[in-house]
Amino acid sequence: MIKKFIRKILGVKKSGHLASDHATPVILSAKDHGINPQLVSANAIRVTQTLQDNGFKAFIVGGAVRDLLTGVKPKDFDIATNATPEQVKRLFRRAFIIGRRFQIVHVMFGQDLLEVTTFRGPSDKAALTDEHGRVLRDNTFGQQHEDAARRDFSINAMYYDPASQTVLDYHGGIKDIRKKTLRIIGVPEERYREDPVRMLRVVRFAAKLQFQIDDTTRAPIAVMAPLINNVPAARVFDEMLKLLTSGHAMACLQQLRKEGLHHGLMPLLDVVLEQPMGEKFVTLALANTDARVQQGKPVSPSFLFASLLWHQVLEKWEAYKAAGEFPIPALHLAADDVLNRQTDALAIQRKVAADMRDIWAMQPRFEKRIGKTPYKMLEHQRLRAGYDFLLLRCASGELDEETGTWWTEFIEGDAETRERLINTKPRTALAAGGAKKRKPRRRGPKKTAAAQE
Repeated sequence: MIKKFIRKILGVKKSGHLASDHATPVILSAKDHGINPQLVSANAIRVTQTLQDNGFKAFIVGGAVRDLLTGVKPKDFDIATNATPEQVKRLFRRAFIIGRRFQIVHVMFGQDLLEVTTFRGPSDKAALTDEHGRVLRDNTFGQQHEDAARRDFSINAMYYDPASQTVLDYHGGIKDIRKKTLRIIGVPEERYREDPVRMLRVVRFAAKLQFQIDDTTRAPIAVMAPLINNVPAARVFDEMLKLLTSGHAMACLQQLRKEGLHHGLMPLLDVVLEQPMGEKFVTLALANTDARVQQGKPVSPSFLFASLLWHQVLEKWEAYKAAGEFPIPALHLAADDVLNRQTDALAIQRKVAADMRDIWAMQPRFEKRIGKTPYKMLEHQRLRAGYDFLLLRCASGELDEETGTWWTEFIEGDAETRERLINTKPRTALAAGGAKKRKPRRRGPKKTAAAQE
């Protein structure tokens, strides 16, 4: 109590810094920061202006400001204000208060969603935490400089006012952006203990922005990595999805391994990436994902996770077949094993898991290129995903390229082309999942080996 009283009188925080150290921001004019106003969302301007017109402070904050400073058009715009969630909600027709851990307001304009948060105050012992120190609920509101101190990295603790076109920088974020350095605000051990997901965010931002992690920021990660096991699996899944859809997925996974953060999340990647065929498959899948992100195209989480976990499924599929199971039941058992194991670490959503099963289950069906089976495949609602997955398997060397070529021609061809393909015997029998090659059923006169080739 005495120490707490002295800190309060002197304005000293627990970390040992004076509370006023970062109370006054560096103010950067439009000439200083160079943000292009045309990159700013019209709806974000509308929200900040509405709040300011009603007597509140309001700024675009976080990753949007970071992106604007680097000349990148942000995908999302977050707003910070001194208005309470209830006050924000009253100002907008479609506004909804959400969240238990931290209350925020979602303001909707058509399909455009903007997240509005109230300035946060310093955490105190009254905040609800678990036995490891992770903050479970803390809706303490405060001043803008206190809100800046609550943010994770210096590059995410800047505030942009579209009206005056000024940037407020409380923690040297501009300097760190120019140095390409990722630095956590406050004492790293304390910040990671409050929210272990910050360690995953360090990896994502470092890989995505190609920034160096500050030595002090990096130092505790190796020791504190196990704290991620205490985070709800749904939050870990969300963060992993952001990491894998950052446009730099392979770099993120490599950074995860480098920092020792992959254990418990996707340990099987160590096994996959040590196998030439598995490494090529995962590399191609992530490269395709990165390309789609960079082109502004949507990315399917089910396809992404189905790709990452495929070689684990493949290994178990072979094991079940070797034990005497028929191929199709063996594949379903293998899928169950892999998904059940991953659910403990990643709360893969039920819809995502169902789509992953469909993609995997379609693979042996691509083997049957006779009769009505290929036509039935055309009606499958997940055909495109299953076909793209098949092409990845061909490109990685797992299957013969002829298989992918046949299906490409069949899917894109007209009725005459499809009939010709059905009646033309494949050059090679498809060995799905590495199964023993089987001679296809013959529907015409038996051909010589020379004719088959």
